[in-house]
Amino acid sequence: MTSNADLAARSRAAIWHPCTQMARLDAVPPLPIVRGEGPWLIDAEGQRYFDATSSWWVNLFGHSDAGLQRAIATQAATLPHVMLAGCTHLPAVELAEGLSALTGHHLGHAFFGSDGASATEIALKMSAHHWRNGGQPEKCEFIALRGGYHGETLGALSVTDVPVFRDAYAPLLRATHLAPALHEAGSIEAIEALLQQLGGRCAAVIVEPLIQGASGMRMHAPAQLSALRRLCTQHKAHLIADEIAVGCGRTGRFFAWEHVQPPLPGTGSQWPDFILLSKGITGGTLPLSVVLTTNAVFKAFLSDEVARGFLHSHSYTGNPIACAAACEVLRRFRDTDLLDELARQSQLLRAAFAPLADDPRVQHLRQVGTVLAFDVVHGGDRFSERFHLAARARQLLIRPIGSTVYLMPPYLIDEVTATWLAAAVRDTLTDTLRPTADA
Repeated sequence: MTSNADLAARSRAAIWHPCTQMARLDAVPPLPIVRGEGPWLIDAEGQRYFDATSSWWVNLFGHSDAGLQRAIATQAATLPHVMLAGCTHLPAVELAEGLSALTGHHLGHAFFGSDGASATEIALKMSAHHWRNGGQPEKCEFIALRGGYHGETLGALSVTDVPVFRDAYAPLLRATHLAPALHEAGSIEAIEALLQQLGGRCAAVIVEPLIQGASGMRMHAPAQLSALRRLCTQHKAHLIADEIAVGCGRTGRFFAWEHVQPPLPGTGSQWPDFILLSKGITGGTLPLSVVLTTNAVFKAFLSDEVARGFLHSHSYTGNPIACAAACEVLRRFRDTDLLDELARQSQLLRAAFAPLADDPRVQHLRQVGTVLAFDVVHGGDRFSERFHLAARARQLLIRPIGSTVYLMPPYLIDEVTATWLAAAVRDTLTDTLRPTADA
């Protein structure tokens, strides 16, 4: 049987790992995972690790989920793939219909992509092209929020404000207007001033609803989203809600935007013009993204002129197997009491981690749905790396963002698991901050 050391060595030699400084792989070797069961990942020698961040926020129901396995196997045996240009198939139709229904059919059209960054690219292009088709080509500029993250392809990176991802590629990126994030004081006023300054040239504002993920799980209130929707309507700019990380139940509702209630006066709907989904949409099994948009956006592309159509595609756009997995995810939300269960799991996490609020090593303990985070006051050099390694020794797979420790676990939390998680995180923090002999 392949050993941990052998598989890690082969990986170091052959694979360029994402979001990884490869020079550090001797100090932080990759975990050689060979299988998954529920919330656990198991390495080549049988050691298991609790997947506290759902394998980059994608795994909803645990690894090797039986229902997802059945949906994938059935579709693979029937129709593995067909191009969606000039063809269609039932899983894509049912997924588009199901997602539209969850928005009350305000967002009635689904365009499929391959991953989160491609969803961002699609929405940016679709917004600007919509205005161009409507005789307003000057509306081609975008407003993004400070600290926002929307992907790492060039268009997506242009509306991302996380320096470690963006700075090296700054000369390649399109200029974007930055405004304060919604958790910052005066953000709505600053966005309004920027919209006025642009004088009708803004195509869209892009936002991560409720939680800015990659910049450290920074959270804001639904009221800020209501105000932003009102501004975009007033200034005739699209509003793009990037729910790639926070959709599919993470905030306690299927869409994070569902926390924005009731419908806003004068808008006809509280919904944004675009919602972007990926990550959890297939339950952590296959790559897929979806851009949902309105009939008004869709109609702007209807023409006998080919160039007025939305000429964007991926070879695997709307792959039937991925769509079948996503349909199973939607079925769980539609046909079970999953949202009630998520509320219960959220409360279990809140209660288990509550003592950390009084820990002097910790500040700003916060939570939305099943996403929980806190900041470490004096983490020291390479805190994230040290914490990650200390957590491995306690059967915990977790990757802090800088000095921010966060959990976004699969939807499999019971009281015993929540208590164990809180103890493992607390003990990992103690191990990480313990002075070394040569300090």
